[in-house]
Order: sequence, then structure tokens, then C-alpha cells
Amino acid sequence: MQVYLDNAATTALDPEVIRAMVETMEQHYGNPSSIHAHGRQVKTLVEKARKTVAGLLNAAPAEIFFTSGGTEADNTAIVRGIIDHGITHAITSPLEHHAVLHTLEALEKNGAVTLSRVGVDAEGHIDLQQLERLLKQHPRSFVSLMHANNEIGTLTDIEYVSALCQQYGAVFHSDTVQTMGHYVHNFQQLQLDFATGAAHKFHGPKGVGFLYVNHRTKIKPFIHGGAQERNMRGGTENVYGIVGLARALEICYANLEEHRRHIQGLKEYMIAQLQTHIPDVRFNGDITPGNSLYTVLNVSFPCIGIADMMLFSLDIAGISASGGSACSSGSDIGSHVLTAIGADPQRPNVRFSFCKNNTREEIDFVVGKLRELCMEKA
Repeated sequence: MQVYLDNAATTALDPEVIRAMVETMEQHYGNPSSIHAHGRQVKTLVEKARKTVAGLLNAAPAEIFFTSGGTEADNTAIVRGIIDHGITHAITSPLEHHAVLHTLEALEKNGAVTLSRVGVDAEGHIDLQQLERLLKQHPRSFVSLMHANNEIGTLTDIEYVSALCQQYGAVFHSDTVQTMGHYVHNFQQLQLDFATGAAHKFHGPKGVGFLYVNHRTKIKPFIHGGAQERNMRGGTENVYGIVGLARALEICYANLEEHRRHIQGLKEYMIAQLQTHIPDVRFNGDITPGNSLYTVLNVSFPCIGIADMMLFSLDIAGISASGGSACSSGSDIGSHVLTAIGADPQRPNVRFSFCKNNTREEIDFVVGKLRELCMEKA
């Protein structure tokens, strides 16, 4: 049996998305910047996709900008949000994706900002009281906090953070890549400044994403060289990808509750089976429904000594997952997330991430293989 449980890394293309993209490839090959009929037809497809995404997120079409993915979207929001608004202090957490952390650290290194990192607890929850203290101390900060952590799944209350940022005049960016297509996002109500999405996290194509920019938040282009995306992003649009992104998000929203129940059920079933069959199994992050991203389960295993071999052994057994260890020294290259929450660096940690296509039979197969591996090293 081949089992794919690495959906937080990327998801399989939905068949309907493939059909929409192939139709576009076959019938619509004009450049959307061209003024002739072929170009106008393709421009219409791009704008239709923009309206679809905006409508699903309760945003205005003018607030949606298509990008090459979540990393570009995060970089654009952070760099332009800080520079164009003259911000000199930024706040983030040690759990953010490297697209956020490395960008902020680069700005700190070149002297553009001073950077504060808000504390987290052992389950990956942000210290919201410390966040408010930092905002009081540094009015008009740039705050970047992700909606759900991509490694451990712990959710952040971005509605509360957004309200807090509004209270203190801060600019708020949230990396929503892992939750896009899995939760309802109402950007008009939420009133954050920036949010990001990547199509391949919700059964769309790789290499395309989007940046939401609140209409009140004005920024300059991050990529120059053309008038595309209403003069905000140079470069010919990835038309096929944009069409696929919009169709994928449309499918997600049409079936969101059904898929959520199915995937949450798989996660809870796997937790129960692991607790039954593997003594001293632990879980990284908050696994409480409502506090945790239902597509992600990060598991800490008791079979010390095979951390480097766990993923390899699973791969040999036909199981695709991902993971890492906490850093045990400054020279280790491990998971910065697991290190930040104080995970045991000696225990193997594996992230299993689910999608609508997974089944209970697959979970049984995976748990059986995990039990064999841990018993071999007991």
C-alpha cells in the first residue's frame, strides 16, 4: 500500500482543477496584457478568477494580487509593508515559516527594523499578553503571526490579534497558507492588512498563490518590470495556475464542512490508535479540536535512537510523511519550531498531514508500521 500523509507540504491536484487548467491551456493562449481578442479573452479569465477568490474570502477583487506562491506573497507583504509605511519595529514569533522569519531577519540585519519575538508555550500558543506589552512599548509596529503552524498545527486567534493591532495602530500580516481552503476567511470582517495563500496547499497547482492587501493599506510593487496585476507585480501572469487556483478554492469552499468532518475524524482516529498501540507516544502542539489545524498531527515517538531513520523506514514501507528533530546544539540543523516549544531532541518526530482523499484503512496501515518500528527498537 502507498499512503500519502504529507499534505501540509503539497496536495494532489483535484481532477476538476486539472480539467479547468487543460481547457485553458488548449483554448486560451493569448497574453493577458495584449489588447487584441486573444489577449482580452485571457485577461477575462484572470479577472474572473480574481473575482472568484475575492468573493469566497469576502474581499474586493482589487485586494487580491496573484503571485508565484506563498513565499513571494509573504516577502511582498513584509518588505513593502515595513518600508512603505516607514515602520522601524516588527514583532513575530519563533514558530513562523522561514518565508517570514528569514525575511524579517534580513530586514533586521540591514538595519531596517528592530525585531521582537513574542514567546510561545509548550503547545505553540502565542503569549498574547506579551504581544500587547510589545505593542504598547512600540506603537505602529509590523506584526507577522501565522494563522496555523505548518509543523505542529497550533492555531492562533488572528481575530484577537487583528483587533489588538488595530487598537495600537500596528500593521498586521498573517501567513494563512496552511488554513486557506480549510477554514472560512472573512477578510472584510477580520480587517487585517495582509494575508497569503498558495494553491498547492488546497489541491491546486504549484507555483501560484495570492496576496490579500486590505484596500486601506497602500504599498508599492515588490517585483518591477511590468504593469501586470494593476501595476503591482511585474511579469506575465501564470494564467493556467491562476485559473487552477480559483477553481481549487471554489471546490474547497463548496465542500468545506464535509471535508473538515472527514479529515478531523481521521486525525482523531489516528490519535486514538497511536495511544492504544504505542506506549508513551506524545503529540507536539495543541491537538484539541478548535485549537489545532485539523489537517496536521505532529507525533513524538518513544523509540529513541532511530530519529534519523524513522522517515526513511516509513518511506521504505510506502508511507510519505515529513518531520524533524529539535535542535540539541547550536550546530544542529533541526526544526526551529520543535526547538522553540522545547520538544525532546532525542525522540523522533513525524508530521502526518491529511486531506480529503485519505482513509481509515490507510491510518490503520500506518499505525501498524509505526508499531513495528517502535517495537523493533524497544
